[in-house]
Amino acid sequence: MNNVDMLQIAAVIGVLVFIYFMLTKNKKAAQKEINNLSEINYKNKSSVKFCDIAGNYEAKESLKEIVDFIKYPEKYNKLGARMPKGLLLYGTPGTGKTLLARALAGEAEVPFFAVSGSDFVQVYAGLGASRIRKLFSKAKKVEKSVIFIDEIDAIGKKRLGNARGSDEGDRTLNALLTEMSGFDENNSTIVVAATNRIDTLDNALLRPGRFDRQIEIMLPDKEERKEILQLYLTGRPIEDDIDIGKIADQTVFFNGAMIETLVNEAAIIAAKLNSSIIKNEHLEKAYLHISAGKEKRQLQVSMEQKKITAFHEAGHAISSILLIPEDRILRVSIIPTTKGAGGYTLSTSQDSGLVTKEYIRNKMMVLLGGRAAEEIFFGNRNITIGAQNDIEKVTKLALDYVVKYGMHNKLGTINYGVLAKEFTIQTNIEKYVKDLIEELYSSISKKIKENTEVLIKLAYKLIEKETLDEKDILKYTENLV
Repeated sequence: MNNVDMLQIAAVIGVLVFIYFMLTKNKKAAQKEINNLSEINYKNKSSVKFCDIAGNYEAKESLKEIVDFIKYPEKYNKLGARMPKGLLLYGTPGTGKTLLARALAGEAEVPFFAVSGSDFVQVYAGLGASRIRKLFSKAKKVEKSVIFIDEIDAIGKKRLGNARGSDEGDRTLNALLTEMSGFDENNSTIVVAATNRIDTLDNALLRPGRFDRQIEIMLPDKEERKEILQLYLTGRPIEDDIDIGKIADQTVFFNGAMIETLVNEAAIIAAKLNSSIIKNEHLEKAYLHISAGKEKRQLQVSMEQKKITAFHEAGHAISSILLIPEDRILRVSIIPTTKGAGGYTLSTSQDSGLVTKEYIRNKMMVLLGGRAAEEIFFGNRNITIGAQNDIEKVTKLALDYVVKYGMHNKLGTINYGVLAKEFTIQTNIEKYVKDLIEELYSSISKKIKENTEVLIKLAYKLIEKETLDEKDILKYTENLV
């Protein structure tokens, strides 16, 4: 055997040793990851109760039934009733899904096994499925418990029609489905999951016998916002005449997390101003910071920029007063903010769950009012990029109007998103969206031209004062037609 052969054999042995080493290392790493599940701080008795959560009345009522089922299963078993195996909480972020799950466990006084969907997304084959099985095994040993999987869409997304369960995500989802199906009906353990996107979840998760009960956690209404504000203000030093009703009016579309942030921001502002209590003015300032961003008063702005911004914001304000008078305009400013805006028109919508075709059209025209004012007073060659965010919002609204809501007269009452999943459609939707926006832009331009004098007056008052409140805005727009 010559030296060349010896070197080749040595090289092959070296490669085999390296492969063995890597396989052993990966196996140990995978086992370590599986064992790490026991290190997650999930087995706790939750101290949160329903009385600690403001609002969410309907959701809490549904959860109270589950609490009763966990505590007293025998009275349901006598009637042949089966406890739901799974409970899915869905809704926009920040509405309190995790808090409600903790309160469920707290009220039932059972162990709370809390994990995130991302805990099961792993690079090692079979690891996610192993962690699922280990979690359920631990939960079954204590008989009564709540398993909470946050952001379940991380492992529960819809599978493709031709998927054969071969990839890691499918194996993990299949393990979850199998474990839920294998629950003993007399075992008082319930799986609670949370997601912001129920539409992305696999149908196998949503069928009866898996997540039997699905509860939408909605944004709080005015009364619920008052409760949430009161909850977060309790225990803090506050002014005697804090106007909670006014703040609740302003915070339409705020979720619970945003309201908590509002109160915390107000406390920070009060401390910064060396105040010993939180006052109305601090809450108002915190609301402006969250809604529009902090004003950058130190930024040097040219007179030309001020003028264009003033006419742009005046265009929004006048459009809103003319078309959606029920929406209060709280403040108009031409001071740049930390959110990248050169100015802003801050309005608050009414608490109404009813969104009509007319309202959507008017909303789009209000958004287009700023760009229309720029073009009317400064010419097409001098329009600015200040309307970028407005145009994005208008385009999305117009697309939903045409494709999702079935409001376009020529396209009929059809949801083209659903239709496109089954058929190849040729509708030139982009043309209908473009035509709709052009029609609305023409309409709002006409209205602004009819109120030129009022807009000029409002714009120059903005240049002079930089910021106008609700009272000033109404005063300077009395003669709108």
